[in-house]
Amino acid sequence: MSVRPIKRQSAAQPTLEGAGVHLSRAFGFGDPTELDPFLLLDDFRNDEPDQYLKGFPWHPHRGIETITYILEGSVEHGDSLGNVGNLGAGDVQWMTAGSGIMHQEMPKGDARGRMHGFQLWANLPSADKMCAPRYQDVTANDIPEVIEDDGSKARIICGDFWGQTGPVDGIAADPRYIDISIPPGLKKTIKMEVGRHAFAYIFAGSGDFAYASKPTGVLVEKEFAGQEHSIRDMSGDRTLVVFDQGDEITVQAGPAGVRFLLVSGAPIQEPVAWHGPIVMNTREELVQAVNELQSGTFIKS
Repeated sequence: MSVRPIKRQSAAQPTLEGAGVHLSRAFGFGDPTELDPFLLLDDFRNDEPDQYLKGFPWHPHRGIETITYILEGSVEHGDSLGNVGNLGAGDVQWMTAGSGIMHQEMPKGDARGRMHGFQLWANLPSADKMCAPRYQDVTANDIPEVIEDDGSKARIICGDFWGQTGPVDGIAADPRYIDISIPPGLKKTIKMEVGRHAFAYIFAGSGDFAYASKPTGVLVEKEFAGQEHSIRDMSGDRTLVVFDQGDEITVQAGPAGVRFLLVSGAPIQEPVAWHGPIVMNTREELVQAVNELQSGTFIKS
């Protein structure tokens, strides 16, 4: 067994998107090969309605999939094909934009004004970029949750994990998308697929994902959960952890536990030509998409 070392870790950066939504960007619009097939991860979390209610008005997508996962509040959505709906707490929408769609997403807070969700962008291989758009809308009750004897929990959105399979299927990159919670002080080893890019995004508590790998830097002694551990300073809320290759990761949860998204997928390994929410393989394809937007021929289905 080989523990995946950490390639890098970084704090999500404050960003404005849509019509003025304040969010934190874990990664995006950088080197598309690092986390291929994943392109972008946004954490839209806010307790101030005026910082999210203007939402994401009509905008195009082509050549990618957008995965929206809601924890608090809701998102009303609609598109140019006439689809409308509402994503509530715990729900997921996996939208394959394919050949092109015009889309809008309007966040709403819960009874206390809180809004929290994530949007992940996944690339499509060239063979699927011009496929017909489709949705997989999954309600919270349809997402399996596994609770292990040590108190660890996992909500399995896509892929196989701890003996369960997530409800989202038919995705080109065959990804795994898991919401994992580890109790305070617990050290947990998680099996990973070999040959895939993988990352964790911490959004509650703290944890150390390099605990079982060769340590670097100065170790410090901390005591929590009734046990003493030699660990480095923990990575906290809104931290992205990018893993190198190996067949497992090990996480040491902090004194308040840790909750994180664990995402992995098979690299597509194709050229990327990227302009906002349109991701193709060549500049010529991008120019064609922009021309079609201007001429009103963007929507194919």
